[in-house]
Amino acid sequence: MKLEFLGTGAGVPSKQRNVTGIALKLFDERNAVWLFDCGEGTQQQILNTSIRPGKIEMIFITHLHGDHIFGLPGLLSSRSFQGGDTTLTIVGPKGIKAFVEISLKVSESRLSYPLAFIEIEEGGIVFKDKQFIVECLPLDHKISSYGYRVTEADHQGELLVDKLQALNIPSGPIYGKIKNRQIVSLPDGREINGEEFVGPDQKGRIVTILGDTRAHPNVAKLAKNADVLVHESTFNHAEAQKARAYYHSTSTQAATVAKEQGVGRLLLTHISSRYLGKAVYDMEREARAIFPNTKIVKDFDIIDIPFDKEERQNG
Repeated sequence: MKLEFLGTGAGVPSKQRNVTGIALKLFDERNAVWLFDCGEGTQQQILNTSIRPGKIEMIFITHLHGDHIFGLPGLLSSRSFQGGDTTLTIVGPKGIKAFVEISLKVSESRLSYPLAFIEIEEGGIVFKDKQFIVECLPLDHKISSYGYRVTEADHQGELLVDKLQALNIPSGPIYGKIKNRQIVSLPDGREINGEEFVGPDQKGRIVTILGDTRAHPNVAKLAKNADVLVHESTFNHAEAQKARAYYHSTSTQAATVAKEQGVGRLLLTHISSRYLGKAVYDMEREARAIFPNTKIVKDFDIIDIPFDKEERQNG
């Protein structure tokens, strides 16, 4: 599981940062990519990565401001020419279906694959299968904006093969039964309890990705114990009043949430173009003073999300 940032800027594209687009790469888990927001130029950014549009399985839209959705019609159209033939599901606030369908209709664009839509009005679980649950809650922005919490199912513990081999238990179908923690009888009369030969389950990872927002109680709910929190940081601490007036957050507000909610790692994005060079590092430093494991991401940064908690905290 990895995050790749396709755009990390706020409002309009700049020479340093494209507008918002985040890929959650789930190649090991389901051979797929989930995209969070799709600002203008996202498909151009994808050309500079290893991501294939045909692998994009779901697109989660946080809100309907242009810097988060204007890249959708182009990406959807191009996917038809780049091997996309499986259903693509778009999740987002009410109105996202009309935006996409009107854009495709007016431009006479025809897709080679089916589109499915899930429109959010109140929040709750928007996706669930054996591997993942995706929940969303409303935030506080000028228009309806949501944050998403992706929770991975726990992974079954590894079979302790060395321990089995030390007891001269040969490999074969019996290993499958032991891995399922069954009690099995061996040909020599020994009885093996599978519970004793399987390591502890690996706790599933939690990734929280927020849309634009100012401080709101739902931010804490979505961030609680997340391994990674992706939080907007449009303004620095000195411009907190401006952040509130424009329904955005500061770096220190994000860091405070991460500290209070037991987050593993904080990734700051949606950076205003007014912050360049030293100003960006200053913003990162003020957040790190509150929550040390903070990083302001750049376009094309790739963040690995390992199972091991110590690796995450030292990442």
